[in-house]
Amino acid sequence: MRRNPRDFGSSSAGKIAYCWPTLALLLISLLLGLTLAIPYGFAQQNTVQQAEPPDVLTVDHAVKIALANNRTLKIVSLNLGVQNEKLAADKTKRLPAFNSYVFGSQLLTPISYTIPAGQFGTFPAPIGPIPATNNSITTPAHLTALVVLSASQPLLSLYRINLYVRGQQLSVQQAEQQLREQRLTVIDQVQQTYYKVMQIENQIDSLNASIKQYHELDRITVQYVSQQVALASENLEVKSKLADEQLKLLKAQDKLETAKETLNDLLGRDLNTPFRTAAVAPITPIEQNLEMAQSTALEHNPQIAEAEIDVSKATNARDLAKSQYIPDLNVSIQYSSPFGYNFVPLNVANAGFEFRWEPWEWGRRKHEVNEKTITVEQSKLKLDNTKSQLLINVGDSFRALQEARAAVAVAQAKQEASREKLREVTLQYEQKTALLRDVLQQQAAMESADGEYNDAVAEFWSARASFQKAIGEE
Repeated sequence: MRRNPRDFGSSSAGKIAYCWPTLALLLISLLLGLTLAIPYGFAQQNTVQQAEPPDVLTVDHAVKIALANNRTLKIVSLNLGVQNEKLAADKTKRLPAFNSYVFGSQLLTPISYTIPAGQFGTFPAPIGPIPATNNSITTPAHLTALVVLSASQPLLSLYRINLYVRGQQLSVQQAEQQLREQRLTVIDQVQQTYYKVMQIENQIDSLNASIKQYHELDRITVQYVSQQVALASENLEVKSKLADEQLKLLKAQDKLETAKETLNDLLGRDLNTPFRTAAVAPITPIEQNLEMAQSTALEHNPQIAEAEIDVSKATNARDLAKSQYIPDLNVSIQYSSPFGYNFVPLNVANAGFEFRWEPWEWGRRKHEVNEKTITVEQSKLKLDNTKSQLLINVGDSFRALQEARAAVAVAQAKQEASREKLREVTLQYEQKTALLRDVLQQQAAMESADGEYNDAVAEFWSARASFQKAIGEE
């Protein structure tokens, strides 16, 4: 049978028309695949790069970094440098003082001196009186100058100067204690913030476990709805609980970022520096012995040292007030030279003693000494009060730490019991021997137990940091 050429042509055209959409679809799929493959490759590479875990930051290492880089601590340490410079300046007052005085001027009127006849004596003829007649020596109105140089070494004043130096030395010691107190404050801030980061991380772990539990519960509920053994409303309730936990997770992650930025700021480094926390060291013997803690606080707490320095400064101020009864006596050498004047000595040098004293001051020195004596008594009472308040604070923080440790143990037991109960109820629900209501109730109990445990741990860490600050140990 012979085919019509037209029939053959139309058949080929139909096949080609049929194949074009398929080819176009394949071509589009290939282009889309290439387009998606390239970003995916980069994304996979970035994922590999970002998968590297951040450095582990222990609380001790964080404290070490903060003590080296904290900006507030550096500001306080600069104050110690200021006090040391003042001390060095006060010590120079013990050495001889050199002074120079130059007065350049223009005479407004001439200066005249008259030397009468015979001023220098009268001798037998033929010499006669010297000078024979009155003579006038005049300095015209022109530029003149007076130069005075002196060197003075304190003698009796050294006692008062040493008291000034002693007072400044006490100020240096006080600045050192203020620096120690600021170091303890920075350590406390770092520890509190570090423990807050750990608390939020634990909260995130609990939320992730809860979300995983809700995902599993959602899977089971969807299966039961498809089998018509559970209501659709029950599945919607599970999904709403899941969404609520995911929202809590988002908020916790935001809080974690803020807490990490705060900690990085305390450490004096870039706010976006990544890190992850590590387990805290176990308890120390001093945390279990109140008498040892109180003894350590009295010995190391900078508040006690500052109060003792205040007593010494008040005593030194009283001695300084008493030193006002002692006159000033210095040994001095002076040199003066006038320029531009006629008939005056051009070089005058002398050495001697300078004496200065106020014999009558209407009882002012006595009242000043009495005032400083009262200040000494005040400072001693403040020292006793500081010791008493410190011991109370140490005892309170010690007992709070013991309570917090016991609360952690109780919360941990509740958490373990709730977790096991949730596992059992979930298994019963999966075996259709428990209701969804029971699972959700136990899930809520588990979330409450997790929250109590996290709060108890956070309270323990906070109490521990406050206790360490109270005893004054870095």
